Amino acid sequence: MSQPRHAISFDVEEYFQVANFYEQFPRAQWDSVEPRIDVGMDRIFGALERQRTKATFFFLGWIAERHPHWVTRCLEAGHEVASHGYDHQFLWNLGKEGFADDLARTEEILMAAGAERPSGFRACTFTITRRSWWAFDVLCERGYRFDSSVHPVRHPVYGVHDFEPGISRVTSPDGKGSLLEFPVTTYPIAGRNFPAGGGGYFRLYPLAVTRAVLRKMERLDRPAALYMHPWEFDPEQPRVRASASKRFRHYVNLDRTLSRLEALLAEFDFGSFSQVLAGRDLI
Repeated sequence: MSQPRHAISFDVEEYFQVANFYEQFPRAQWDSVEPRIDVGMDRIFGALERQRTKATFFFLGWIAERHPHWVTRCLEAGHEVASHGYDHQFLWNLGKEGFADDLARTEEILMAAGAERPSGFRACTFTITRRSWWAFDVLCERGYRFDSSVHPVRHPVYGVHDFEPGISRVTSPDGKGSLLEFPVTTYPIAGRNFPAGGGGYFRLYPLAVTRAVLRKMERLDRPAALYMHPWEFDPEQPRVRASASKRFRHYVNLDRTLSRLEALLAEFDFGSFSQVLAGRDLI
């Protein structure tokens, strides 16, 4: 089987764990909210199976701890299991020692569910920035081989706008290790990178835009990296009282996510992060 050109990934978290809804769903209340993870995951698995595509699933430890069958199903289907941290905290709120503990806790949970020690990581809300560059020390110390947490865009919360938008190797600040950084895809316009790698942008932009981005990446010989979430495949999820802007970002075009994903999987050659990196002899 040929190596895939692009990487597809899913951040496995509940709708009530997103940063947009931190105020509405305090961490202490999560166990009292009815879970809906099965709805989105079932639809994602169906699409991947129909299109014979493998993917990377970045699991929250909190999810894997309560729903270990999804880790098992990922492994049985040949998907890659990676870490999204334990409970979706910004890295600068964890601090360096707290981040190390968070990683260790998540690793233990994933391995208890049958996975190997994860070799890939994605931070909550792309919060590896210059403010938390020390995270690379911790990731290298714990043996991670790739990361997908640096978003090379300008954004009020996250982003490193001048970071390499393709795959690159990052040396840890302490100089003791290095790993591959595989950012989610951006689109270059007039010297500036614009977000185009999935999530809310995938739902907001017309599908033709995402298709054009992928074709552009192929012309540049740059693998695209897309990301989505299970809750984005669940238009029936409860509606949360929040600001108009937060509601728009969360709910826009949820009813189109599944059909758009299937269309992309049918047209382009996707696989897991490790498959893409291995196909380029990087790992």
